[in-house]
Amino acid sequence: MHGLAVFGHPIGHSQSPRIHRAFASQVGIDIRYDKIELPLDGFEAGARRFIADGAKGFNITVPFKFDAYQLADSVSDNARLAEAVNTIDVLANGELFGDNTDGPGLVTDITDNLSWQLRGKRILVLGAGGAVRGVLGSLLAAEPEQVHLWNRTPAKSAALVDQFEGPLGFTTSAELESDYDLVINGTSAGLTGRLPAIPARVIGRDSHVYDMVYSQQATDFNRWCQAHGAAVTSDGLGMLVEQAALAFEIWFGLSVKTQPVMAMLRAT
Repeated sequence: MHGLAVFGHPIGHSQSPRIHRAFASQVGIDIRYDKIELPLDGFEAGARRFIADGAKGFNITVPFKFDAYQLADSVSDNARLAEAVNTIDVLANGELFGDNTDGPGLVTDITDNLSWQLRGKRILVLGAGGAVRGVLGSLLAAEPEQVHLWNRTPAKSAALVDQFEGPLGFTTSAELESDYDLVINGTSAGLTGRLPAIPARVIGRDSHVYDMVYSQQATDFNRWCQAHGAAVTSDGLGMLVEQAALAFEIWFGLSVKTQPVMAMLRAT
């Protein structure tokens, strides 16, 4: 049996065990996948204990993705760009390989599952925290015409712009353009009832809207965008499942079907 887990604080809400058990069932692999909540200063000690018990690998969610980046012996280009790791693979020689599958998971959901276009599009990304940092590299690699970053603290957006190459700029609320092709909410506001302080003009009748958080009901942000005429909206369930599928492939070298797992989560 392969030992896997997800580490976070808090971690009770995580759907990762259900997702990975479903993947394992698809391909006939026997796994144990646990949710492990660690104290805020206890990531490395907890991870080392889990590895010493013979772990195959593990996932990492907030607030430990930077800690995992520091823990890894080697990392992928995605992880290096993001300075964050959400997947650790324990290699045969005992070394730890770190990857970040959030960005590829987001792009796969947008382009494959939703059939939305990224290439040549004008994209507005809201937020400048770890969630946004983790996906910017993949978004820029998809060759959009431009990506504007907005954050309530413009200096944070400006700092991110300095760290990535491509058609990326930061903007204040007053400078935001109208009718973006795609608006991606990478803030936590989608679940809290607090909406980003952006003008309604960013949403046009052809705008596609993606909220990176997953919710059984439409998020507050998506409802706001619908009320202002957005063409179509999506939450982040597909990103959640697609990034997990990429992690599963890192561990076992096997591709899995994501659509049945997304349907399972939607139904419960």
